[in-house]
Amino acid sequence: MPNRLAHETSPYLLQHADNPVDWWPWSAEAFAAARERGVPVLLSVGYSSCHWCHVMAHESFEDDATAALMNEHFVNIKVDREERPDVDAVYMEAVQAATGQGGWPMTVFLTADAEPFYFGTYFPPEPRHGMPSFPQVLDGVHRAWADRRDEVGEVAAKIVKDLSERQLAAGDGQRPGEEELSKALLGLTRDYDATHGGFGGAPKFPPSMVIEFLLRHHARTGSEGALQMAADTCERMARGGIYDQLGGGFARYSVDREWVVPHFEKMLYDNALLCRVYAHLWRATGSDLARRVALETADFMVGELRTNEGGFASALDADSEDATGKLVEGAYYVWTPAQLREVLGEADGDLAAAYFGVTEEGTFEEGSSVLQLPQRDGGVVADASRIAAVRERLLAARAERPAPGRDDKVVAAWNGLAIAALAETGALFDRPDLVAAAVGAADLLVRLHMDDRARLARTSKDGHVGANAGVLEDYADVAEGFLTLASVTGEGVWLEFAGFLLDHVLAQFVDPGSGALYDTAADGERLIRRPQDPTDNAAPSGWSAAAGALLSYAAHTGAAPHREAAERALGVVKALGPRVPRFIGHGLAVAEAAVDGPREVAVAGEVGGALHRVALLGTAPGAVVAAGPPDGELPLLAGRSLVDGRETAYVCRGFVCDRPTTDPEELAEALGTFG
Repeated sequence: MPNRLAHETSPYLLQHADNPVDWWPWSAEAFAAARERGVPVLLSVGYSSCHWCHVMAHESFEDDATAALMNEHFVNIKVDREERPDVDAVYMEAVQAATGQGGWPMTVFLTADAEPFYFGTYFPPEPRHGMPSFPQVLDGVHRAWADRRDEVGEVAAKIVKDLSERQLAAGDGQRPGEEELSKALLGLTRDYDATHGGFGGAPKFPPSMVIEFLLRHHARTGSEGALQMAADTCERMARGGIYDQLGGGFARYSVDREWVVPHFEKMLYDNALLCRVYAHLWRATGSDLARRVALETADFMVGELRTNEGGFASALDADSEDATGKLVEGAYYVWTPAQLREVLGEADGDLAAAYFGVTEEGTFEEGSSVLQLPQRDGGVVADASRIAAVRERLLAARAERPAPGRDDKVVAAWNGLAIAALAETGALFDRPDLVAAAVGAADLLVRLHMDDRARLARTSKDGHVGANAGVLEDYADVAEGFLTLASVTGEGVWLEFAGFLLDHVLAQFVDPGSGALYDTAADGERLIRRPQDPTDNAAPSGWSAAAGALLSYAAHTGAAPHREAAERALGVVKALGPRVPRFIGHGLAVAEAAVDGPREVAVAGEVGGALHRVALLGTAPGAVVAAGPPDGELPLLAGRSLVDGRETAYVCRGFVCDRPTTDPEELAEALGTFG
């Protein structure tokens, strides 16, 4: 019989709806039940494409004996971290403080007042590698609760007190300058892997936000070192197994430092960020590889992640069924030489093995290999049309395999990132279908996720909006998507919607005293700690994303409060950028835009015309572009007239403008590399 999760919209929670565990969703009612029964809460946090979450579910949550222990001694709460990033952040901070590490599934034991007192991540069904079994953990926590309740309460109270006393220094409220940005670049250079690209060792994550900073820094200063790190890293990733060489799109991370073997889940946020990065790399260098990867990644998002309602699903799972019907990580993507020959025949099979680095020994498990391009020409000399035909046949054969599951949850923030990427990529490469897909997703967010007070819901699924309130990253990333749409389409309504969202950020997420930002709204649900974190994780932090959107909106409109809030928010980047640049890349990219101006570009004339396209191709960091008829609906067009009846561009900084130009080459120079 299904448990309480059967009524939820989260695919992750629904995966647990038939567990014998009596799961509750996160709710006041669950904590009231714990208080009434006099038992602690077992909080389990994960997400649908998490491999080890599935492992623990199969081993423990689907086991009747384990479930009976859980039901007898605890009120059990299951949380989707993608629906409730605030709950995840608060308790992950506690887990990391207590154990020195974190991860998912996250397992936390709480009092009925939501105070944590025992922590862990994955627990095996029997003792293993020095870890206790999950039943042993359950029994130990139950005995501690029954026999040493006062001691447990004291531990929980101390943990909450310690967390509450952790105050984040917001910096001095001044944006970084040349000194801090140069030190950040130096720090990245020290961490750079000159052999394989990227930063640090294994596991290696795509450094999309750091690459954006490097591209902007190069555009503003001419630093060839910054461009080289960005370009080489992008090439290594695109030729590695982390990139899907058949279907496009990137996996979550590489388990090795060479980008060969990925963790196979494919996330919307990674692909949105990387699509935009590769488009910007092409814009800076003209790289054919960057162009191909940007478009293939965009097509992957539209082809594989777009939902029936026009939004974009969160992720594809890492696991899928192998030939025996067993769920295996990467089964959908890997090949052996024999499998290649079976699909392609001897000659083309051998060609594909050489081209994609598929060996008899294998690069993955049980002699299978992840497809990659280990050399610039794939290691073979082959006609491009023959390679294209091989790819097409392999892709068709792969489509006959059982596909990974898809998390159909539409997350507002990640859709904002996808809107920005698709709108910009569509404009740069003359793909109106991609712009249309971005508009479709934006329409869904306005229609379904925004209420009449411009408040955002975090998620929806199958056209039904979820109950969880949007957090800072939702407001910031959706605003960024809308601002990009305004620049690409010339439609003022998107700027207006962005303004509604950013006004809410100023009212609900900014500390008026320090200028620091919180991840949750002032009038949102009270947790044991109000989370805030300016450092980037898999996607831009809400803090730095808000700074970027506020800065761009101020450039579009001249709104002083938004510019001031952006500058104050960048104070933390000034403090952290020189010390930990890898973990605040988006903030550094926003700081580059602030130092550059950013430049305000008004194109009086035709949307999509020659000057509008040149403006969008400009590499000036964070430049905002408004295009439309003279005195059109976008604020930057006010008072902008044609010169000699021709399309005319106005380039300004701080609303102090150069002379207008009708010459595309002159505009390109004004928005080009240095300035």
